Amino acid sequence: MKFDVVTIFPEMVDAGLTEGVVGRARERGVVDVVAHDLRDYTTDRHRVVDDVPFGGGPGMVMKPEPFFAAMEAIIAGRGRPQAVVLLSPAGRRFTQAEAARFAALGHIALLCGRYEGIDERVRERWATDEVSIGDYVLSGGELPALVVIDAVSRLVPGVVGDEQSVEADSFGRGLLDCPHYTRPAEYAGLRVPEVLTSGHHGEIRRWRRQQALRRTLDRRPDLLVTAALDGEERGWLREWDIGVPPTE
Repeated sequence: MKFDVVTIFPEMVDAGLTEGVVGRARERGVVDVVAHDLRDYTTDRHRVVDDVPFGGGPGMVMKPEPFFAAMEAIIAGRGRPQAVVLLSPAGRRFTQAEAARFAALGHIALLCGRYEGIDERVRERWATDEVSIGDYVLSGGELPALVVIDAVSRLVPGVVGDEQSVEADSFGRGLLDCPHYTRPAEYAGLRVPEVLTSGHHGEIRRWRRQQALRRTLDRRPDLLVTAALDGEERGWLREWDIGVPPTE
């Protein structure tokens, strides 16, 4: 899986990817991340990447020329990305489904803005996708780029050692994950649910599925509208006297 990140802070991107499963995957060559310094694609001696907005107004806008040059260099040196993702508050919400779609592509580029944003012509010419990680404002696109890389990389075979763990992650089927416990069985007067220490694996699986459904119902009921629920799970919702969301 290849990622190309265009940013004015390449060290920030590299620093965020040196530890954990993604860092180990990079060391093994399973994931290939290259952070490109946008200033390397300027032509003036001051390496300027921004200018005042046409029409006036506060702040500065990132210039189109360095982004165009960076994308042309990426295509020439590393091949044409199958997706070019502009990180932007105006983009659609990044979800687990989006992460899975990107993971299936094999090569994506991520464009990180700063200041008031990137000249719109960059989006018009290069962006195949415009993505937001949430309804809030950050100082730039580097943190969202790290979020996308981490979420996508986890779905690449060989990145996470236990692939069953990935399948059971929150949002894997559109539901939150169930509660988890480890030893000791009792701590500070709080006990692990008996079913988890019973040794009855069928009952444990059933409990975990029920708990995932109940947690989603309590905390993110909006997810149930599009969650991939089976007949048994819909039956549990009926038993709990909860309206069953329509089948998509």
